[in-house]
Amino acid sequence: MRTIDYEARKKEILAQAIDYYIRTAQPVSSEVLVKDHNLELSPATIRNVFADLEQEGYLTHLHTSAGRIPTQLGYRFYVDNIMNEIQLLDAEKKRIEFEFRKGIKQLEILLEKTSLVISQLTHCTGIVSLTEWQNRIFYKGTSFVVEQPEFKNLDKIRHLLKALDEKERLLEIINCDLEERLKIYIGTEIACSDINDCSLIVSSFEKKNKPVGRMAVLGPTRMEYAKVVSTLQYMSVLVSRLLDDF
Repeated sequence: MRTIDYEARKKEILAQAIDYYIRTAQPVSSEVLVKDHNLELSPATIRNVFADLEQEGYLTHLHTSAGRIPTQLGYRFYVDNIMNEIQLLDAEKKRIEFEFRKGIKQLEILLEKTSLVISQLTHCTGIVSLTEWQNRIFYKGTSFVVEQPEFKNLDKIRHLLKALDEKERLLEIINCDLEERLKIYIGTEIACSDINDCSLIVSSFEKKNKPVGRMAVLGPTRMEYAKVVSTLQYMSVLVSRLLDDF
């Protein structure tokens, strides 16, 4: 008789539900999940798992008859325990190399270009700061964020723009001590009430093997975490290499 690993099943269904929501911005139902992933489980079985995941705080629903959406706790579990590491495609790497191929002689242009490329790759806001340049911050791609379904509310857009305009506060957030090379903040984990509906992923970059700055991606909690992480990891290495020429 085949034994069933219920915890593994729950983890798999949570991963698929979050992946679906990240991709579509639509609440996921048991029927959709069966169809989308060709699961060998009945919709009734998945509904039972959804109920368990909701009780544990990983999923929620907006209406009684609606599908489920991830909670902040669900995203945190996904990032810490489920998310698979991916690598940028060769085409994306070539595109990045093309952007920097001509050679950049001014540090300010390099940082501005970096924020632009990050935003284009992630479809979120790309942020770059140099530690020694106090109160200087470069960001591009705000339009990518405000065009997301989560930001149809004008108050959310105003709060986002306010947070980006308050440069000292934003610098304080992304320049917190990074014991890890990369840090992921989800929702209220960001110490700024104006962007508690967002996620922020921060990475450091170096010059001659010493940390000298931060780059970050700010977007909705429904961001493609694996893609953003791989982008920042690649860009951190690239910018660190380019900075050695300054």
